[in-house]
Amino acid sequence: MNTNYLDNNHLVLVGKVASEKRFSHEIYGESFYIFDMEIPRLSETYDLIPITVSERLISNNQLEIGKRIVVKGQFRSYNSYENEKSRLVLTVFAKDVIPEAEIEQRAENDEDIDLNVSNEVTLIGHICKKPIYRKTPFGREIADALLAVNRAYNKSDYIPAIAWGRTARFCDTLETGTQVKAVGRVQSRVYQKKYEDGTVEDRTAYEVSISSLEVIKEETDTAEEANTDQEAV
Repeated sequence: MNTNYLDNNHLVLVGKVASEKRFSHEIYGESFYIFDMEIPRLSETYDLIPITVSERLISNNQLEIGKRIVVKGQFRSYNSYENEKSRLVLTVFAKDVIPEAEIEQRAENDEDIDLNVSNEVTLIGHICKKPIYRKTPFGREIADALLAVNRAYNKSDYIPAIAWGRTARFCDTLETGTQVKAVGRVQSRVYQKKYEDGTVEDRTAYEVSISSLEVIKEETDTAEEANTDQEAV
């Protein structure tokens, strides 16, 4: 079993601070805050991703709106209980926040940071339930998957992921419990939640858009791999 939890879940984001920080919670006297980060896409749009960060990482690093930063960390999930219902909430947990003034220097000495790649996440986990394969009205192939990624202290993060094209077809062949390695990007997607009384609420979903996927065979240390020519959207 893979117990290197940093390798199980690792991401690097390059973008801009898009909001003021707001208090999230406190654990053992350490306060945590959330702020939004704007990550550019190749299509000249952007993803707006929530970042959870300790006060200890930003005490000497003011998060000014519009300033460029690099965040290294993990894509995590937790359950939020509202009106006796559980909802999966996703956030990037920052392990390092690099301010604009230090980015170029840090990039020269840190092989994890590639300033030509603004959004990359690597996950090693297990398929939680059978992936859902379908085609869009325009004929594009797509598959939805849910990955359980082990974390320290017997915890797991449950990460929704989406695959396209031949990677979607490959994903459709995977069974529950299969261990995989997925590389992609964290993306945000706005959708409408409709309630029984007819009201509509805009919500934002977060997921990993998979660019490459491979099955990990622990017994033989070999892997099957599928890559996709996914369009930048």
